[in-house]
Amino acid sequence: MNNKNNLPLVSVMVLNYNGQKFLKDCFDSLLACAYPNFEILMIDNNSTENDVDYVAQNYPQVKIIQTHSNSGYSRAYNIAFEKSEAKYFIMLNNDVKVEPDWIEPLVAAAEKDEKIGALQPKILSMRNKGCFEYAGASGGFMDKYGYPFLRGRLFFTIEEDEGQYDDETEIFWTSGAAMFVRAEALNKSGVLDEDFVHHMEEIDLCWRLRLAGYNLKVIPKSMIFHYDGATIKPFSFMKLYWNHRNGIFMLIKNLSPESLLKSLFLRLILDKINIFYSALFKLDFKHSWAIIKAYWWILTHLNHILKKRKTVQAKCLVKPALVEQKLYPKSAVLQYFLKGKKTFRELD
Repeated sequence: MNNKNNLPLVSVMVLNYNGQKFLKDCFDSLLACAYPNFEILMIDNNSTENDVDYVAQNYPQVKIIQTHSNSGYSRAYNIAFEKSEAKYFIMLNNDVKVEPDWIEPLVAAAEKDEKIGALQPKILSMRNKGCFEYAGASGGFMDKYGYPFLRGRLFFTIEEDEGQYDDETEIFWTSGAAMFVRAEALNKSGVLDEDFVHHMEEIDLCWRLRLAGYNLKVIPKSMIFHYDGATIKPFSFMKLYWNHRNGIFMLIKNLSPESLLKSLFLRLILDKINIFYSALFKLDFKHSWAIIKAYWWILTHLNHILKKRKTVQAKCLVKPALVEQKLYPKSAVLQYFLKGKKTFRELD
């Protein structure tokens, strides 16, 4: 991990909370990386087990940052950003294994284009070999109503990796499981929003990076494997709650005035349908209550959210309406559930 050939320093930041069972695979694979100028930080979110002692004893090369409270993804990484002088940061989940050459393609793409704000590798599932990973796949997109989807995963359909998404391409958001960020770009976009706590905070950051004039790409030559769902189960009550709450929160912060009311109105209709369908037809009251609770949080924090919107809109270097041209113009929900389009390639 010594500086060679004047390559830029990359800080790989691994977030951890009681994840010792994953750390050996993660750090062993990171220490086998070929890139000559990188550091490894473990951000420990106040683990109640002996994770910190385990890493200190077995991986002395890893720098340990202790947050002293488990206050979420965003706060932990914001603390780490302040402690690193690297040109590039990589936010990395602890439940991953990386390929030895995964850093080089990311650095090469960023060095080639100064307008790159964030990148992500291709992310495959560690549990279902040959399939894309649920939360990252080969790059993120979002429709204009705030529903995210991926090249490789639409809602409940996860595709096998057959090389169909191996092209470097522009995307709307990069996965927080493995997000490569230009440190300088954060000075313009702002750091992660700590009010998000869990889920979609990386999408919100990516949107603000775009409003600051940066582009985002997926670099499939860089590849990692992720043990998806290890932190919060994909269909748990809290994941449903955070995703609905933060999706609406993000729309209010970042949409242009011209789009905001229309998008929120149609989003409300879709969520009402979701509430009644889940309760009456699926008897999934947990799902319905998660959405209701999300809207209650939005209503009771509306003044705070509107203040954040004012701050975001005031800092824009690119008109929000231009960024919205990168959103999928239709409803991904209707395309998937009503029209039966189950893969990214089937979308118009």
